Amino acid sequence: MQSMTGFGIGEAALGEGRLTLEVRALNHRFLDVRVRLPNEIADQASFVEQLARDGLVRGRFDVGVRLVGPALPPVRFSRERAHALYGVLLELRDALAPGTEVPLTAVTSLPELVTSPAEVDSEVLRDALSTAFGRAVARLNQMRSQEGEALSRELRSRIANSRRLLESIQERAVSVIVVHRTKLRERVERLLASTGVQVEPNRLEAEVALLADRSDIAEEVVRLQSHFAQFASISEESGPVGRRLEFLLQEIGREANTIGAKSQDAPIAHLVVELKAEVERMREQVHNVE
Repeated sequence: MQSMTGFGIGEAALGEGRLTLEVRALNHRFLDVRVRLPNEIADQASFVEQLARDGLVRGRFDVGVRLVGPALPPVRFSRERAHALYGVLLELRDALAPGTEVPLTAVTSLPELVTSPAEVDSEVLRDALSTAFGRAVARLNQMRSQEGEALSRELRSRIANSRRLLESIQERAVSVIVVHRTKLRERVERLLASTGVQVEPNRLEAEVALLADRSDIAEEVVRLQSHFAQFASISEESGPVGRRLEFLLQEIGREANTIGAKSQDAPIAHLVVELKAEVERMREQVHNVE
């Protein structure tokens, strides 16, 4: 199991400098990749995004790249062109407006004075991006695995507590029938005390049986036990398990609601509320599971 949040950074040599790539992961229902690159290599955004989509599964991932040192050939300024252009401007000034000032900014702002650097070999650049990305993801996964182990322990602990609550519900459900039989007999006998009419045992048992049938939770208990076992087992698996855990929690919540609706007993109702609270706590945790 892995957490969906984490951070990883990787580096690779490029030119006389290096390329640094960072990956930040946040929880998300699907795969969402966002890439930020320096202007000098902005044309590699699609390549980096594809790296992320091939190597990552679920979550929001912010990928950022920085160039450190002379990673790319430097931009050069042509002094020869600057002298020539400034001389032309002075001649034009003398011809049109003698004595006026010609600021240096009139020359330095001209794009013709900037010599473009030699293009970086795209294969070399992509190799560096791939290497840095692989190292960043390895560190990211290491952090996510550590957090995932903590999440797994937390979820298994809450499932164990949910099992204990279910056992208490089962024990109470058995005793409820006996309690209702006693209360029903006492109520009927109290109502018929002044009439001298005797309670028909068969009729009383029929009413008790009807009540037991309406409040029977055996099927829900069996399904919950199965869901708990599956949840605990999946929590120990590696790889993406978040979707399956979310589905099981949905089913666990549905069975808990059914038990609550069937029961007319206050203690059982309180136990069901505690069980549903555990389900909500687990759901919050599972939102951060890959």
